[in-house]
Amino acid sequence: MRRAELYGVPRVRPWSWQAFLLGFVVVAASAALQGACVAFGAKLYFAAFLPSLFVLGIVAGAPAAVFAALLTIPLVWWAFMPPFFEVGPLTTADADSINLFFLLAVLLIGLADLCRKATTIVSRGGLKSSGESAATNSQ
Repeated sequence: MRRAELYGVPRVRPWSWQAFLLGFVVVAASAALQGACVAFGAKLYFAAFLPSLFVLGIVAGAPAAVFAALLTIPLVWWAFMPPFFEVGPLTTADADSINLFFLLAVLLIGLADLCRKATTIVSRGGLKSSGESAATNSQ
């Protein structure tokens, strides 16, 4: 039986060191992209990190995506929130940005985990019916 894949993208086992290494690499790549966005004047602190968390959740699983989200918060606080490259006191707007990122990260990681489980079910041939269910009409 072949492993579930998403259009040729191999999946990594959750809780493996490869998954967490991939999470670290994704955070580093997202930070580089966010740095380029900041250089062009964008003030959205977590814009580059949210899509990468979703893709990481599908490819490497929820544990690696949670690790990446928890790694992202101090990184953004240190590198992208003024004063840059210092951990300063948070303003109310910065705290709200972190809270909103945390909420969206939880929702995206949960959705990615559901997508990962759905691709596993589909690759195994779908759900098997065990007979009559309450939803079927036998008339």
